[in-house]
Amino acid sequence: MTKSIISTPHAPAAIGTYSQAVRCGDTVYLSGQIGLDPKTMLLAEGIDNQIIQVLNNLKAVAEAAGGTMNDFVRLTVYLTDLAHFAKVNDYMSQYFTQPYPARAAVGIASLPRQALVEIDGIMVIG
Repeated sequence: MTKSIISTPHAPAAIGTYSQAVRCGDTVYLSGQIGLDPKTMLLAEGIDNQIIQVLNNLKAVAEAAGGTMNDFVRLTVYLTDLAHFAKVNDYMSQYFTQPYPARAAVGIASLPRQALVEIDGIMVIG
């Protein structure tokens, strides 16, 4: 099975040794996205704006892979404060429809660039 690298200028460029996403067959593995604006590479201010930017970044990478938000089968949400989990749920309901992807939420000490939230995911397109 061949793998292909997915890249789009509509999501932040990788800030390390990784790709925005990698496709293997019908499965696409999306790297974690934080709330960076892809044009300025600046972090959105506040948890609400960061969640929205993260979801927009994931959507951009999903579309670059030939998919949609409905193709996600798994998400992992990383939060520096689990008190923001309800906000993540609220915003996710604006980006995903039922049946929702499987998901885990993890509380962590810190994220790159002092981000408050990061989400990665797996999509199946086919």
